[in-house]
Amino acid sequence: MGIVTTIIVGLIVGALARFVMPGDQKMGWILTCLLGIGGSLIAGYVGQAMGWYTVGQTAGWIASVVGAFVLLFIVQKVRGSSSAS
Repeated sequence: MGIVTTIIVGLIVGALARFVMPGDQKMGWILTCLLGIGGSLIAGYVGQAMGWYTVGQTAGWIASVVGAFVLLFIVQKVRGSSSAS
């Protein structure tokens, strides 16, 4: 049940990151949601492996948002550098 919860949180976090992140993201909703899921999964596994939090704690939500922001930032930088060349 933990993976399903992580995916649902990732969908919410991806949408939140898209609305809050400054600038114009030239990507669709599907990619944004996938990045949110990826950020949530990465933050969830890393945070739990390090013993920082367990499933369902508020720190997991915060880490998921941070993970989604980081992935969105990386995608923006990669897309920006590839379109310049």
